[in-house]
Amino acid sequence: MGLIASILVGLIALLHLYICWFEMFAWERRGPKVFPAFDRDLFARTVSMAGNQGLYNGFLAAGLIWSLLIGDPAWAARVATFFLICVAVAGLYGAVTASRRILFVQTVPAGLALLAVWLT
Repeated sequence: MGLIASILVGLIALLHLYICWFEMFAWERRGPKVFPAFDRDLFARTVSMAGNQGLYNGFLAAGLIWSLLIGDPAWAARVATFFLICVAVAGLYGAVTASRRILFVQTVPAGLALLAVWLT
């Protein structure tokens, strides 16, 4: 992968590490600030569900980081493509079901990174 593609993949990996932390460890404390349209009592009732989602985001970050560590550029691009598509699909689903803002925070950056990977 090229430098720009690698930087974008790395930034998206960092974003998903943050989401992992947020959903696994800060859901009840920061969740109401991030999702103000949801009832505050929802966060305590969904803490284990959010933790599970956070774990999945951690796996996405791990896959993206793995793609940056692969020496073969073609193989690295394939792995990055798979995980970026997973991120984009998850972002689309989140935009439809939770908050439209997720489209711009998750799906658009994944799409830009995909484009950079494919153009390399």
